[in-house]
Amino acid sequence: MQRSDETESTAPSTSVSASDFGLDGFGTDSGEDDAAAARRTDSGGSESRLGRVFSPKSFVAVLGLSLAGLFVGGAIPIIGFVGRFLGLFAVGFAVGLLASRRRYLEVGLAGALASGLAFVLSTLTSVVAPFAVDFLAEYGVAVAGIGAGAGLLASLAGHYFGRDLRNGLTQDI
Repeated sequence: MQRSDETESTAPSTSVSASDFGLDGFGTDSGEDDAAAARRTDSGGSESRLGRVFSPKSFVAVLGLSLAGLFVGGAIPIIGFVGRFLGLFAVGFAVGLLASRRRYLEVGLAGALASGLAFVLSTLTSVVAPFAVDFLAEYGVAVAGIGAGAGLLASLAGHYFGRDLRNGLTQDI
């Protein structure tokens, strides 16, 4: 017989957590369970929440690579302007393929920053200087925003496909 203050639960739990899908923390895929993560953070090797989400060292490296990808991709004579986005895609793909952790935030931010800057600078250098300055005074934020958005999409798409290939190469069949 059951007392009124006791409840019997016969239904299975239907709660879903990120650890059910192999994700711990904020986007890392180290594959460790919650107990191992707790031991790691409690045993002196504590990693800050910001460190799990964003790595300044990785961002600076990816930003440099993104600027190089923009320059090299834009220098290709036939495809020129589109080559910039192919360069960002290639950098994102390489980072996704080679990095052991997910770097979506770093890659996206670096691609957006590099592309927005490149759009503004190319507007200044491709048009007569007095007209370009006037044009950027009126529409500079929109020009930078369009460049940043396009760079963000190209970089993130490259990183996604690089991570996908890495997952396919390292996963057992």
